Amino acid sequence: MTEFESKCYGMSEDEMRARYGNYAKVVGTEMFVAGLLSDCQELIALSDDNADRVRKTLNVAKFFLFENMEKRA
Repeated sequence: MTEFESKCYGMSEDEMRARYGNYAKVVGTEMFVAGLLSDCQELIALSDDNADRVRKTLNVAKFFLFENMEKRA
């Protein structure tokens, strides 16, 4: 895992694909990203101490969204 991946996502891009890739394919990227955004809402509601987790979860959502956009281009 690179330093960027660690700071941005909390895991490597390969780990993200292994952990979430099949789910994103099953439900579709847009629905998967919507689920991640909902997770962020819940983390915010639970505690202000989750700011870093929220930031990283948002970055994971953007990663999959941008990857999907590149495939369509």
